[in-house]
Amino acid sequence: MVTTSETTQIITQPKIEESVEPSLKRWFKHLCYFPASSRYFSKQDKQTIADAVQQAEHGHVGEIQVVIEGHIPCSQAYRQNTRLRAQQLFAELGVWDTALNSGILLYLNLCERTVEIIFDRGIRNATNDQVWHQICDSIVQQLKQKQYQQAVVIGVHQIGEVMSRFYDENMQDQSNELGNAPIIIN
Repeated sequence: MVTTSETTQIITQPKIEESVEPSLKRWFKHLCYFPASSRYFSKQDKQTIADAVQQAEHGHVGEIQVVIEGHIPCSQAYRQNTRLRAQQLFAELGVWDTALNSGILLYLNLCERTVEIIFDRGIRNATNDQVWHQICDSIVQQLKQKQYQQAVVIGVHQIGEVMSRFYDENMQDQSNELGNAPIIIN
């Protein structure tokens, strides 16, 4: 669920192929999944999530990027699980490229109903993995209750609280390196 690394890694296709066992079942599940972002997240929900990210980023230098994906693209689902997909998006979206290595990706996969939190090396000492797992679990519980927007907002606020405890208040940064709006991928 939670991935940390000593240094930021760019996930490339050869690395992905090395670390996951191919799964025809996963591929078929994602092939048959209908795009769901418009069913689960309205424009109002997207704005509410963006406002939650802005609030959660206030008072520290941490940068939160929310990605909600309906399903893993079929061309990748056979060899890639949600953890590797989240790592790939972490790299592709430049979440690793913040000035203080303080980027966090909150990734939701609606097809698998899983949550992944990927964070940069500047945050790895913030807490232990148990805290990140608890955040993922609270989001999954809300998703099971079909509280999609609330699940994301609660998760974002919990990440913001962890970041507030980690970063010194004097270390505030006024720039917003990553957009606040959630990225929705069907």
